[in-house]
Amino acid sequence: MIEEKNPQRTSLSQLGEFGLIEHLTKNFTIQQPSTIKGIGDDAAVLDFGSKKVVVSTDILIEGVHFDLSYMPLKHLGYKAVVVNVSDICAMNAKATHITVSVAVSNRFPLEALDELFEGITYAANEYKVDVIGGDTTSSQKGLIISITAIGEADADEIVYRSGAQQTDLLVVTGDIGAAYMGLKVLEREKEVFQVNPNSQPDLDAYTYLIERQLKPEARKDIRTLLHALEIKPTSMIDISDGLSSEIIHICKQSKVGCNLYEDKLPLDPQLINVCEEFNVDSTTMAINGGEDYELLFTIGMADFEKIKGNPNFTIIGHMTQESEGIHLITRADTKIPLKARGWDALSE
Repeated sequence: MIEEKNPQRTSLSQLGEFGLIEHLTKNFTIQQPSTIKGIGDDAAVLDFGSKKVVVSTDILIEGVHFDLSYMPLKHLGYKAVVVNVSDICAMNAKATHITVSVAVSNRFPLEALDELFEGITYAANEYKVDVIGGDTTSSQKGLIISITAIGEADADEIVYRSGAQQTDLLVVTGDIGAAYMGLKVLEREKEVFQVNPNSQPDLDAYTYLIERQLKPEARKDIRTLLHALEIKPTSMIDISDGLSSEIIHICKQSKVGCNLYEDKLPLDPQLINVCEEFNVDSTTMAINGGEDYELLFTIGMADFEKIKGNPNFTIIGHMTQESEGIHLITRADTKIPLKARGWDALSE
């Protein structure tokens, strides 16, 4: 069988803007009772009754936030939804709705957008969020995706970055650093491919790291877990820009200091192995990497017994007086000031 060298390409101009919107949104289904009107009017209409509404938005730009040479469009669509749902999770709220806006250049045929929206649709179903609107426009070069996420919570459930107290414990979900190392592996393989386009990468040793980069998951389960444990965090943030940056955000907004313990950091064994292969320090990767989309939160000392030994959580430090500053306590028991060396979108 001869491989199809010229896959079908449907020009976007054939559909026009409204035809394109209709085509891309035909698979979205309504899953939330709060959706009165979704796509198809000048605005969506939502009924939250007595609930509080939380809203977050994020933009992803080709060449800055993603590289299509190793990021499949379907994965990109999925990830674009996840990073926004994660922000809602970080408020201890439940994500319910998203809007999706896409700017696209004429190098993308309809089939490429179908792949992107297949990933968006998959994520919308997985996280049970309704796609209720958005926008499409042309771009001079590359692809731009902007998603706004909306969520709901009771007023007494919402957790801010600003509530941490001096003696609180610092807790993280899952493990950290893997997504950043996954990116490093993909960037290395891209360089190898550019030198030798016939090379076939063997990525079996990196599957977990690559999945954490290409298909991260938002921790929608944590809200339910904490509720079952009868724990309300005093502050919370998601880990998108690196653990060190997120700790500093909480400390500044809560007016506290922090001691983070190097020997408590939850690292996946695959991360440790690949850091050795790349000759980089695993702690540096873990605290500065970013894009893990785990949740970082603080709890009162009184809740220690409730969370102790729970496999979903790791206590990695404790909050201190603001005057004590923000430090990493190394395995050698030395105290190093914690700096925000995480990824900065404005520095790229």
